[in-house]
Amino acid sequence: MARRKTTEQNVRKITKLGGHSLAVTIPIEMVRKLKWRERQKVVVKLRGKKLTVEDWPVRQAQGKPASPKRSKGGEK
Repeated sequence: MARRKTTEQNVRKITKLGGHSLAVTIPIEMVRKLKWRERQKVVVKLRGKKLTVEDWPVRQAQGKPASPKRSKGGEK
């Protein structure tokens, strides 16, 4: 497949995904710059006539304490 021209690099098409969802691909360069990973949760917001995609908020970033991790050995 041929590479897109630089001027067309961020133009994407909306594609149907399943029965009731639509999808837009994100340029890999942007994903790498944000250090996002496959299957990572993101938040999509509608702001006027624009969509924003943001990283899923971490509990500590919201001012809430993170839940303590439990070890696999059964210790509390």
